Amino acid sequence: MKITSYGINAVNAYKNQVRNVKSDTNKASFADKIEISKAAQELQGVSTYSTERADRVQQLKKDIESGEYKVDARKVAEDMLKYYRF
Repeated sequence: MKITSYGINAVNAYKNQVRNVKSDTNKASFADKIEISKAAQELQGVSTYSTERADRVQQLKKDIESGEYKVDARKVAEDMLKYYRF
């Protein structure tokens, strides 16, 4: 017996099948997309903060070495009470 595919739509598994895909979503899926969170955006400003802090530390070191730095005992006591009460 001989079987032929005349008049029958044969399925070829090795041939590329046509897919119904929207072109807009297909283009977007190939592009990389980056979203920066709010926390990360805030951390970007830390570099200026660290330089300001380093300057402040250097100034405090100079004041302590020269004897000009004075501690406000009342302020220290108030801050300690706030810390231990909460």
